[in-house]
Amino acid sequence: MLKGKRKLIAIPVLLLVLGAAGYSFAKPQPVVKMKIKGTVYAMPKSFLLNLSDGHYVKLNVALLLAPGQSDGVEGEAAPASGEEGEGTLPEEAVVRSIITNIVTGKSSKDLIGERGRKAITHEILAAIGKQTDVKVESVLFPDLTVQ
Repeated sequence: MLKGKRKLIAIPVLLLVLGAAGYSFAKPQPVVKMKIKGTVYAMPKSFLLNLSDGHYVKLNVALLLAPGQSDGVEGEAAPASGEEGEGTLPEEAVVRSIITNIVTGKSSKDLIGERGRKAITHEILAAIGKQTDVKVESVLFPDLTVQ
């Protein structure tokens, strides 16, 4: 009599375990969302600029291009990293000029502090939007040294 009750209890438990295992395999997998939309274009040549207070800055600049904005590569190989030369962005010379003109007039304190750097990147972003057709969502300073 005890064996019969055990069988009656074991069958629903077994079905419950198998159902849970089947559900975990059949449920849809979570969709991975990209955190960065668009293309990060690292300008291949660094900047070495004089600052208004007698210091100088060496910085690398990257642009977060809007989705759909071409970085100029279009089927050709991108330049090797670390290569100092012209990039593939068609309006890169104009963008470099904008960055040079804006950063040169700043002080070392502006570049050392986070608030100052954010203000400078917003100023560069606005100038790129006004003076070029390049659609940039953000300006990044991956490397920055002030002396």
